[in-house]
Amino acid sequence: MSEPNQGTWLTQDAYDRLVKELEHLEGPGRTEVVERIAAARDEGDLKENGGYHAAREEQGKLEARITELKALLKTAVVGETPADDGVVEPGMLVTITMAGKERTFVLGNREIAEGKDVEVYSPESPLGAAIAGAKAGDTVDYTAPNGKSIPIEIKAATPYKA
Repeated sequence: MSEPNQGTWLTQDAYDRLVKELEHLEGPGRTEVVERIAAARDEGDLKENGGYHAAREEQGKLEARITELKALLKTAVVGETPADDGVVEPGMLVTITMAGKERTFVLGNREIAEGKDVEVYSPESPLGAAIAGAKAGDTVDYTAPNGKSIPIEIKAATPYKA
């Protein structure tokens, strides 16, 4: 499992998906954007060329995503789906009760749940750090950003299946 500053924990599926995305962006994705920039440049006056500026902005976003993916994959800790033992750790779908409200989310990196309609909290976030290692049935104290201590009851922690 990932400890702070030791990389981002990812499932093998998430890691493989990110590798494919990076390969596409560095290959065909980059080529398509360069071709659009060249075509827009051929239209003439670059000051007033909306297509050129849009393509350049798209190129900036593509390059930023490539940089983000390279950094993530370089430091990723690829692991198996955690055991279904009720312990809160990266890769788990966690249900808690906090301030009288029940919430369910994945503990891990947002890339684990990419494209799914589920909240994700980092293990390094204040909430993630407060509940890490707790078991279903435990109550832990979470110090909110305003300094208040809030009790959190862990209702369930099961392996997240994308």
